[in-house]
Amino acid sequence: MTKAELVAAMGKEAKISKASAEKALNAFTATVTKALKKGGRLALPGFMTFSVAKRKARIGRDPRTGNELKIPAKKVVKFKAGSALKSAVK
Repeated sequence: MTKAELVAAMGKEAKISKASAEKALNAFTATVTKALKKGGRLALPGFMTFSVAKRKARIGRDPRTGNELKIPAKKVVKFKAGSALKSAVK
């Protein structure tokens, strides 16, 4: 599903205009981004949880040449599906 399709589906489901649905989606993504930038987490019980995890620096390999690469430490976003979402997808 593309962003345009999501906006159209949200508008139809909530019985609002596509413009209002797009504003709501943009506000949601901005809020999630701000919360995760602060190192926090966002949980919608039963649906999903976003959190930030730290990955340590490590040594990797270039698959073509076999040369070792230094992969720096970084923060990554983790997503965990909630129980209601998991059961709905079954």
